Amino acid sequence: MSPPASPRKRHFLARRAQVAQWRMSRLDTATQALLWSMSAGLLFVVLNSIMRGLSMVLDPFQTQFLRYLLGLGVMLPLVLRSGLAAYRPRNIGGQFTRGAVHTAGLCLWFIAVPHITLADTTAIGFTGPIFIMLGAVLVFKEPMRWERWLAAAIGFGGVLIVVGPKLSGGGGVYNLVMLASAPVFAASFLITKALTRYERAAVIVVWQSITVTLFSLPLALLHWQMPGPGQWVLFLLCGILGSAGHYCLTRSYAAADISATQSVKFLDLVWATLIGWLAFGDMPSNSTLVGGVVICAATIWIARREARGPR
Repeated sequence: MSPPASPRKRHFLARRAQVAQWRMSRLDTATQALLWSMSAGLLFVVLNSIMRGLSMVLDPFQTQFLRYLLGLGVMLPLVLRSGLAAYRPRNIGGQFTRGAVHTAGLCLWFIAVPHITLADTTAIGFTGPIFIMLGAVLVFKEPMRWERWLAAAIGFGGVLIVVGPKLSGGGGVYNLVMLASAPVFAASFLITKALTRYERAAVIVVWQSITVTLFSLPLALLHWQMPGPGQWVLFLLCGILGSAGHYCLTRSYAAADISATQSVKFLDLVWATLIGWLAFGDMPSNSTLVGGVVICAATIWIARREARGPR
């Protein structure tokens, strides 16, 4: 058992964290939003890789329930430390509405994900930003400047370059089920954007875990089987990754227009390629490399345009 960190070392780490937070605060809000969104994408790619493996050996609805239950368990010490009053929402109805919509999207996602390839899952998931951008215009009346549409179109084109040669359609109806989850998740994220107007990011993330856990429990009990020790460890890891990812995503929505951050989602494909190469030795194909360059170019360009602001 390693000895506890010395007070001097703890103070050093605290100072480094304060310096990083100070540097982050000096960036313009658009850049902050893009960085939060990129961090969320990386966390969710790792999370989805683990969750897909778990859902292939356990009931998908049980997997969904345990992921959010363990996510709530991870955040519980923080809640108790700050006090329950600090996490009391201003709009409890909005929190449960968001939880119900997100649970519906998760149900569709978990039904489909064990039956289709990861390439198909990734490709279909990238239709989400289009639904979110449309919703941002219709619901929040956000200004949709041509740069945002162009960055989204270029990023989506990069995705098609990567996954186009690999799409098989072997999933049949499950591809349509996965596609149906995209507008439902978009609605959930739009509700999140609305909640950020008067709720803290931590409050939204905690209540998402509470509501999704409650809504998922009846479905999980239908085909319950006890997970093994290793699976419990993976669920705990998923709880940490999911809570951190949703926190980053909520911070990005609070910092800027939701439509301004959608082009960054296409970087998820780059993260997935890097993780596959480093963890599993999957060498990227030529189409992946070309598409990755296109996606990165679109993301860097829109980041610079958003930092400069509208003319």
